[in-house]
Amino acid sequence: MRKSALLAMTLVAMLSLSACSGGNNGGNNGEAAESGNAGTNANANAGAGGNAEGDATATNEGAANSEVKGEVTFLTNRTDMIDKEYNDYEKKFEAKYPGVDLKFESIANDYNAQLKVRIASGKYPDVVLIADAIPNADFPKYFAPLDDISFSDELNFKDLKSFEGKSYGVSTGGNTFGIVYNKQAFAKAGIAEVPKTLDEFYEASQKLKDAGIVPFASNFKDKWPLGAWSNDVVSIISGKPDVANMRAETDTPYAQDSTYFQSWSIIREMYAKGFLEKDVNSTNWEQSKKDIATGKFAMYGLGNWVINQVIGAGAKSEDVGFFPFPADNSGTPKAPLGSDYFYAASKDGNTAAAKAFIHWMIEESGYEDFAGFIPTLKNKPSGLAQLAEFKGYNPTFVEAVAGSDKATQIQNEAKIDQEALVQEFVLSKDPIKVIDKANEQWAKARKKIQ
Repeated sequence: MRKSALLAMTLVAMLSLSACSGGNNGGNNGEAAESGNAGTNANANAGAGGNAEGDATATNEGAANSEVKGEVTFLTNRTDMIDKEYNDYEKKFEAKYPGVDLKFESIANDYNAQLKVRIASGKYPDVVLIADAIPNADFPKYFAPLDDISFSDELNFKDLKSFEGKSYGVSTGGNTFGIVYNKQAFAKAGIAEVPKTLDEFYEASQKLKDAGIVPFASNFKDKWPLGAWSNDVVSIISGKPDVANMRAETDTPYAQDSTYFQSWSIIREMYAKGFLEKDVNSTNWEQSKKDIATGKFAMYGLGNWVINQVIGAGAKSEDVGFFPFPADNSGTPKAPLGSDYFYAASKDGNTAAAKAFIHWMIEESGYEDFAGFIPTLKNKPSGLAQLAEFKGYNPTFVEAVAGSDKATQIQNEAKIDQEALVQEFVLSKDPIKVIDKANEQWAKARKKIQ
């Protein structure tokens, strides 16, 4: 975490703004040009009428837009938006950039792993989403710098995907992690207050189970939701944002005294107590949203981004709540604060159109409200009411820091898939054997990298 008092105040302010109910849907009308010189501070020209400056701005915008041409493809993880919201995005973006043919391609499962394969093959779309699977030092090999895109405001998480002073990723939106829950399911189980300690969380889960409600949707088979147990919950337990980076300094990052072991032990305990889906090996992500919406399932352990998806699956907004996950018995709420995926532009693709699309997604699409994100633009309010409830529990926020290239390189060399490791840890009769094997792989890889 950045430790300055100024940043601490900034984090509180950002969440305060995000918790507002304002419906500012992409109201900043800028535009991206290849040079990045056009379309800055568009709102400053609002109301300029027919004066020379306003006319010049409009002329420059039209000229810049006409220079952006050709086909541009966005590789998305949002399969649920294909042939739906993305159709609307296509029409609006192409209306602004009539020379562009915007296309969408989706990856349904394990986006990070499949993207790495695509990148290794040398064939990948113009705009992709990046997380932590690619070391920052490798960005110049694959992606174009994005510093020349002119946005209307400062960006949150601006430096997380940078290398040698250049930015290669723009945040799709911010997230915090907690428990998204169905209030009606809690009421049916007689739970009057959200749990504030881990023991209370287990007690609430037992009440839900006794009431015939599946307490917690793990989406175990889908695997990617288990990433929270190696990232978010680890940050909550430790109170530190750089635990993943610190793995590079040890041969035994998953030892019994580690926060990884502590985090994974929580979901293992939930599995042992029957608090997860009846058959964790046949879970279905899309169905789980409907089950949370109807109250068949009670809770998700995910980010604020899933809230609108639950509402879209049929829940009333007032029946969906959000509280910090109590990962220990301290009674002190903590929550990670970080970015979801980052937009990146292929250095060998249609870079001008890719940058225009990234700019449009941040400034005009309204995607952050649709996705339930904390907006990337620092002073833009969120329309997500549940963030107000979350903030009302006064959690201490643990802000994400840039990933360590060394830790990423070691993990890649060791061929450790942490989500798969969580699956193995939970289901194994001997979890100690599982972590011993992982630590052995890590130590060998670390020795080779050093």
